[in-house]
This record gives sequence, C-alpha cells and structure tokens, in this order.
Amino acid sequence: MQSRRKLRFRLIVSFALFGFGLSALFAVAALNIRAKVESQLVTASLQQDVDQAVEKVHKDPSKPAGSDLIEAWMRSDRTLYNMPLSWQALDSGVHDIYETGTDGTTHHYKLAVRKKYGLIGFIRYDVTRDELGKRQLLISVIGAVFLFGLLSLAIGVWLSRKVLKPVSELADRLRDFRKAGKAEPLAPHFADDEVGELAHALDEYSARLTAMVERDREFNSDVSHELRTPLAVIASTTELLQGSPDLTEKLSERLKRIERASRQATELIEALLLLSRAERRGPTRGEITEVGKVAADVIESQRPQVRGKSLTIELIVDETVNVNAPASVLSVALTNLIGNAIKYTLEGSVKVEVGAGGIEVIDTGPGIKPEDAERLFQRGVRGEGAGGSGAGLGLAIVRRLCELYGWDVAMRPRADANGAIASIKF
Repeated sequence: MQSRRKLRFRLIVSFALFGFGLSALFAVAALNIRAKVESQLVTASLQQDVDQAVEKVHKDPSKPAGSDLIEAWMRSDRTLYNMPLSWQALDSGVHDIYETGTDGTTHHYKLAVRKKYGLIGFIRYDVTRDELGKRQLLISVIGAVFLFGLLSLAIGVWLSRKVLKPVSELADRLRDFRKAGKAEPLAPHFADDEVGELAHALDEYSARLTAMVERDREFNSDVSHELRTPLAVIASTTELLQGSPDLTEKLSERLKRIERASRQATELIEALLLLSRAERRGPTRGEITEVGKVAADVIESQRPQVRGKSLTIELIVDETVNVNAPASVLSVALTNLIGNAIKYTLEGSVKVEVGAGGIEVIDTGPGIKPEDAERLFQRGVRGEGAGGSGAGLGLAIVRRLCELYGWDVAMRPRADANGAIASIKF
C-alpha cells in the first residue's frame, strides 16, 4: 500500500534522517579514528620510553629507570621473580594487561617490555585513567549528533516550505477549481520553471478534455434529435396503420412488433443520453415506475425470440414494487437481462419474479461459472457459447444504469439445477 503522507512531510523526514545519519556516521568514524590514533601514539611512546630506560640503566645503573610520571621497573634474569607472574613470560613489546582489583573492578594497563643487555625493563601505563575522558567525549559527541539532527530538522522545515511553495500553491488552486467546478488557466500564476511547465501541461490537458466533453455533448444532443425524429415518424405511421379497417390479424401483429421496437429504441436513446450527462446522477423528475408492469411489457416485446424453441416465459408478481426512476431506464435494464435469458435458453423456462424489493430472472440455460459472474458485466465480455454478432455491451450498460440509481445488479448460477439467475435489488 502506497504512503498517503504529504510530500512536505516526507521531505522534512528525509532531510532530518539524512542529517542525523550523516552526523552519527561522522561521530562513529571520529571516535574510532581517535581511539586507534591514541592507541598507536601510546604504544609508540611506551616502547620508546622503555628503550630509553634500559639504555640509561645500562650506562649508569645508579640512575632510576622511571620518573614522577612513569611507573618503571628494571630487573635482571635473577630478580625477575619479584615481578608479577603474568609479566615474567612476556616478550619485548607493548602488551594489554587486565587486572581485577580487590574491590572487584577491572583495570586496564598497557605494559611495555624490553629485554636487552641482560636487563628486563617494564613500564606500565594505566589506561583506566583515560576512560573518564572517553565517556565525556562520547557524551559530547552524542549531544552534537542530536544537535545536528535538530538543526537538520529545522533546515528541512525551512527548505520544504521554500521548495514546495509553488507545488502547494498549484495544489491549492486545483483544489479550489475542483470545488468551484470551473477551471481557470494555471500557467500565468507560476514562473517559467518545472512547476510552470506542469501548470502549462495541465492547462493544455484541461483544454483538450473540455473540448472533448463539449464535442460529446453536442454529438449526444444531435444524435438524440436526429434519431427521435424518424422514430416519431415510425410510431405515428404505425398508429395510423393500426386504425385501418381492412387490417388483417397477421399484419396487425407485425405492426405491434414495429411499435414495440420503436418504443424500445426511444427508451434506449433516453437511457444512453442519461448515462452521458455530466452530473452522473439518476434524475427522476418525480417519476414512479411499477416494476411488474414494465417487466410484463418487456416480456411481450421479447416473445418473438421464443419462436422455434420449446420455451415458456412466466411472470410472477409476489408484491407490487415501485421505483423512483423513469420507465425507460428500467425497461432497458430488464430488456437486456430477460433478452439474455431467452437467448441462451434453448428449452425449459424463463421465470421473472417480482417481489421483496427487487426482481429476478431465472432461466434453465447452460448457466455460468461462479468466477465469471462479475466478469460478465465488463465491456466486451460475452458469455460462453454466445452466438450472433453482439458486442458484449448489454450487461455493461445495465451495470452503469444501476449504479446511476443506486441499484444492485448481480448474476449467479442456480444452486439446484442448470441455469443462471440475474437479479436487481432496488
């Protein structure tokens, strides 16, 4: 899951972490270098002191080997037993010695040993005395790291405000445009930099999108006007022909089919225009539609598809269900659902049940797979075994119409037999 933190917050945190990490890395490196250099200097100094002490005693045995600042001992092979046992086997060089005192504390020494001229010189340096200084230095370094971390945080806050000011202004203007519902040019408000280029690109995209919406709106209006005119002519002519006294029963049935097809085309145009409107709401104009009546009309209009099939269509109205929507919208949705059930069912029955705040279309066709139920509502997807030249748009239109009015449309296989169930919950 992507982070929803604001860009400024992420910039401040990144800058503060970078400053803190860099300061900590520098502090650790400084402490390690200081410890190594100090150890090398102490070792070289002790080695030099013990060499000088041995040379001085060799030349003049009466002079002391040490001084007020150096603990030094000079022994021969015969008097070596006077020294601590752990020292006696040491070779020439500088050694780290750890001794535990009577109070239980551990002391760290550096012991320089030099064997020459039959003499054995020892010089001891108490490293424990430097521990206090090291702790003080460590505390100072830690304090400096936190100080630099706070300084980095303060600089990050200041820089984020300066750097992101144009971006924040662009976001604020876009937010205001979204609330107002009207876009204005952005580029004149920004300098000729990266943010200005982004504002210019947004202006161009907004202009293209606005032009596209206007073209679609004009096209929909033109299509609505141009298609309704011939449909009105077909409807009026059909009505006149049905009033002829010498009309045969067969011809009358054909005229009724033409009338139903004309009405369905008009309803489909209204539904598609409704989907193309910018408000994306389900306007009703106070229309109350009875679901059972629309379902009965749709079933009658679909009966010509049943010819040649051993198929029965039954409408069951358990209770009256009314919806606050135009009849044309409900008719388009039910025409697709009932038409698909008749199309895919070669024999058996198609039941349309109205009640419990919804409608169900139950068929005895080949059915659908549970995993394909939701996929059938996608554009261009057709059911298995679909014939004809359909584009797979019917159920996608039904889904969009139902979403427009807050209805719940679904498909599922029958649990007790072959077939599928299409349902709309209002």
